[in-house]
Amino acid sequence: MRDRWADDWTPLPRYRTYEQVLQRIESQIFSGALRAGERLPPERELAELLGVSRPAVREALRVLEAQGAVRSQAGNGPGSGTTIDRLPSDALARLLRLHVALGSFPPQDIIDTRVTLERSSVALACQNAGPKDIERMRAPLLAMDEPDIDRETFNQFDIDFHVALADAGGNRLMSDVTRAIRESVRTPFMAAVTAMPETGEGGWLGIREGLRVQHHAIFAAVESGQAERAAELVESHIRDFYVDLNAEA
Repeated sequence: MRDRWADDWTPLPRYRTYEQVLQRIESQIFSGALRAGERLPPERELAELLGVSRPAVREALRVLEAQGAVRSQAGNGPGSGTTIDRLPSDALARLLRLHVALGSFPPQDIIDTRVTLERSSVALACQNAGPKDIERMRAPLLAMDEPDIDRETFNQFDIDFHVALADAGGNRLMSDVTRAIRESVRTPFMAAVTAMPETGEGGWLGIREGLRVQHHAIFAAVESGQAERAAELVESHIRDFYVDLNAEA
């Protein structure tokens, strides 16, 4: 008799309590009952409403915070508690940084993804960039022109420039993924750059100058609205730099 029903009745999935809390909150978000900026009930009250322990609620909120979907602030003031939020770039950066470190993505996949994203971003920036966007791109360029800039600071302004390009395109998802990818490779990038000699063949000063010149060329193409030229320049910039890194590895 048991075999007769085996195909029709399968064991129910077993969820840990915090996962059930997580699913309930997510369902409220998916249905539109909870929107960005709205506050969740206090932890104790939410636990009572759901009939679960406070640690289960706390664990579910930690998961949502790691995903960039909520923001929690301790205390009793007006800003305390847990609020539905939208911070996808931070969550994406944390996730990608971990998986880059674990070797989940071959380096070539990272390069090709950057090229695809940034070619599209600069083309959009040529169409959509306004005066404020142009100034946001120009500021890190000028900072990278400083002769005494150290490697880590240069890298930060390099990231700022590429993120400003993506932001100027007006596509929020492209911008957030660009930011996340750049943050995810910050550690291996800095390890490779730090290992470079200061001068000589393959030295940091020569590579830095090449990057600086390429950045200015990309900026000039975007500022003048030359979409195809900007896309070609940004692809060459990305691919050439990874060739330089591999040559030094």
